[in-house]
Amino acid sequence: MKVVPPSASAKAPVSQASAIKERSALAKAKENERPLVEDIRLLGRMLGDVIREQEGAAAFELVEQIRKLSVAFRRHADQDADKALKKLLKGLSGDQTVSVIRAFTYFSHLANLAEDRHHIRRRAVHERAGDTQEGSIEVALARLRWAGITPKTISTTLAQAYVSPVLTAHPTEVQRKSILDAERDIAQFLTARDDIRTRALLAPAGRDALTPRELAANEAQLRARVMQLWQTRLLRTSKLTVADEVENALSYYESTFLREIPKIYAGLEQELGSHPVASFLRMGQWIGGDRDGNPNVSAQTLEYALHRQAEVALRHYLTEVHYLGGELSLSALLIEVSPDMKALAEQSPDTN
Repeated sequence: MKVVPPSASAKAPVSQASAIKERSALAKAKENERPLVEDIRLLGRMLGDVIREQEGAAAFELVEQIRKLSVAFRRHADQDADKALKKLLKGLSGDQTVSVIRAFTYFSHLANLAEDRHHIRRRAVHERAGDTQEGSIEVALARLRWAGITPKTISTTLAQAYVSPVLTAHPTEVQRKSILDAERDIAQFLTARDDIRTRALLAPAGRDALTPRELAANEAQLRARVMQLWQTRLLRTSKLTVADEVENALSYYESTFLREIPKIYAGLEQELGSHPVASFLRMGQWIGGDRDGNPNVSAQTLEYALHRQAEVALRHYLTEVHYLGGELSLSALLIEVSPDMKALAEQSPDTN
């Protein structure tokens, strides 16, 4: 009978348990990444279908051959694949080179969209589980509480604070607004796809006739946007004007800042309880007013930038007020109305 040293016998179970734990963690990580892999494969397949349809089977096969050789060299250090890839790329014509560059550029864009969606997806999973995320308001305020700083002190400090993230324009920016708009639509369709799948989990097994139709419609919308990307010129052929730069920056206000900044205040108000939260966050931008020697910037461009910024902000607030009017369909015959509210209502031309 072989005698096992006590030290070895003590370590063996620990080592085995560690290996089991590691395998379990790897399996869980792989499962967590599954939706990301599925999205990338879906978008990649759509792009491949579009290339085959728009450029022909030969163009598609060329892109596939380059992709497979690249994967073989990257993952397995296959030197034969490396030589074949270099020879293939060296022999491409000008038109073939452009087609290949566009294919891999758009695939990278689509993969980035899938990764962005997955980050949001995983963040939501953590939030539902009650896990705080680094960089969140909850974590920041928790650290302040641990340091002995009271909500009242935080409220007072914010009332004296001024935070102004500033948007800038860069002369080397090459992405066109039409490309960015199409990619935003794809991101929204990926979000909708997650929502469809979540609702499907609530349906009885084998009795869900709606989900397949919804997913098919969603896939058709995604395919249309991928087709739009392929048919849209990737790069600009002319230099942006200052007015173009102003409009590009304002598109971010409409899609993010005007809707997301109020959520930051709402989160702070919830965390600070009865203590008020002053307005301390102001978006800024110098596009159209950068007087640093740019010959295309003048008093007229500054006036245009200010006018358009005011127009976008006011249009947003007027739209929100319109929606609010639809929600506040209250009748003075049914509820008591304050004198101030009554006076405000009487100033409105709407008498319905």
